[in-house]
Amino acid sequence: MRPRTEANQRCLEFQLQTSPGAQVLSYRDYIGNTIHHFDVAGKHAQLTITAEALIQLTPPDPLPDALPNDAWQELDAMTRSADYWDMLMPSHFARPTPLLKVLIQDLQLKRRDDPLTLLRELTERMSNAFAYVPQSTRVDSPIDEALRSRAGVCQDFAHIMTALVRELGIPCRYVSGYLFHRKEDHDRSEQDATHAWVEALLPELGWVGFDPTNNLFVSERHIRTAVGRDYDDVPPTRGVFKGDASSELDVGVQVSPTQAPPPVEEMEELVPTIEWSPPDPEEQDEFQQQQQQQQQ
Repeated sequence: MRPRTEANQRCLEFQLQTSPGAQVLSYRDYIGNTIHHFDVAGKHAQLTITAEALIQLTPPDPLPDALPNDAWQELDAMTRSADYWDMLMPSHFARPTPLLKVLIQDLQLKRRDDPLTLLRELTERMSNAFAYVPQSTRVDSPIDEALRSRAGVCQDFAHIMTALVRELGIPCRYVSGYLFHRKEDHDRSEQDATHAWVEALLPELGWVGFDPTNNLFVSERHIRTAVGRDYDDVPPTRGVFKGDASSELDVGVQVSPTQAPPPVEEMEELVPTIEWSPPDPEEQDEFQQQQQQQQQ
């Protein structure tokens, strides 16, 4: 639930509280997402998790109209020389199916022009081909449910587009977060819910965000909390309870602009600094000798 700090986004403040109260611990996973975990040992009938954050967002750099003619070759060279295996291979929710193959044929999806131009077109065609219907699918629905009805929610749009982009040999990852809604933008996604979109790796540009639900390039209105291969990597909440009881999950999201940005002094205090100096050679030799004695 903690928004990421990277690129044009800074998480300046974050608080997470539980009721019943619990000690909340945290760590970062291999892709840089912050994971909080806790347990409530006592008997309880309801669990409430409240996360609050102050985010600073700046407009991303404008994208070019297109990439050079050799962009496909450069992309292939990037994927050969670096480890993008996780974001190229099928995952739990974003995997090829017979219905996905039908969609590929309908969209006549194949490598052409340049990667940026093709993904811009794919975002628009995905938005036009699928109706946005809240509660038409579940969080664990396979993409075939949305493909069959040509309707779904942002999670379905993101999973389908992720699978399509990977079929093109472009590394693609699922992004979970929030969207700041404004009346003038006429977004299809729900205002009081989490949001999902995709990021594709492109030459010269790095990871570029596409929002197929609303037919958008990702902008300063998109707040990123976690990235992964698909939703299974980054659910906002996941847990188990012990006892004979039924359960129901209710989620509420509110995103609003602040009255004014925090002062520069406060922002500097929120950015941790780490001072490092090389170890003293004599102390390092003494430490190594102690380690060898312990092993003997």
